[in-house]
Amino acid sequence: MFDPEKVLVGITPTGWTNDDYPSLGDDISFGQCVTEMALAGFAGCSVGHKFPKDPDVLERELSQRGLRVSEPWSSTFFTVNDMHERTVESFRDSMAFIKRMGGTSVVVAELGHAVHQQPVPPIANKPVFDKAQWAALTAGLNHLGRIAAEADMRLCYHHHIGTGVMTRPEVDRLMTETDPDTVHLLLDTGHLYWAGDDPLDMARTYASRIRHVHLKDIRKDVMVRCNATNRTFIESVIEGVFTVPGDGCIQFKPIFQALADAGYEGWLMVEAEQDPAKANPLDYARMARKYIRETAGV
Repeated sequence: MFDPEKVLVGITPTGWTNDDYPSLGDDISFGQCVTEMALAGFAGCSVGHKFPKDPDVLERELSQRGLRVSEPWSSTFFTVNDMHERTVESFRDSMAFIKRMGGTSVVVAELGHAVHQQPVPPIANKPVFDKAQWAALTAGLNHLGRIAAEADMRLCYHHHIGTGVMTRPEVDRLMTETDPDTVHLLLDTGHLYWAGDDPLDMARTYASRIRHVHLKDIRKDVMVRCNATNRTFIESVIEGVFTVPGDGCIQFKPIFQALADAGYEGWLMVEAEQDPAKANPLDYARMARKYIRETAGV
């Protein structure tokens, strides 16, 4: 299905440790995390708060395990007053880091007014941007996209639960109001499904703009229960709303096929925030790698 020379399979540290909620997996070391990633058969990873900050040390530790860095995360705050310059500066730092590590993509998400880190139900309380905020966001993303393109890099926008770009109509608006040549899309299957939309349809619609993929599955019964009982984002994660591909309700093979048909090149990243005390990270990493190999051919 995919060309293994052009499509790489990686995993994020969120099954082992969690940047947003450091108490999850607090007892798991950086060494255990990256060693188990390698044991499970992945080619790369994103970075987490326990990873070495020195790029030389990080590169050495990862290369010893046959891993490389897939992407950095760079939060944007274009919908917050007086945050434009700080957002641009942070993006430039992230771009310099991933370029140093041999990568090409920077993952961004607008976290202005986001609630997924707050003690509230994330869907009911998500921000709804007004016209001025949308204008600030899309203009800011176009600016970052040009900065990235001029450095032969790519900006990939991550729609996310609890943020102002969460639902399919919001993604559609973002895609319509940004430059298709410089603002690319990160498809996150789990976030879109939880938002009530169809990841397969979005994959087909935006296949030409998708340049990065986060693969997370959904335990539908947990999602329904958490929504009905007004759980927060972190409470939902702890209860197991997310899992690895092949362990939930999302059908990934047609999504892979839609991307392959469009000539997708880049990373397929397993990203399943779970409580490692309940879901053994190595077991789930191996489960995910086996499923992707069988369904995507890489």
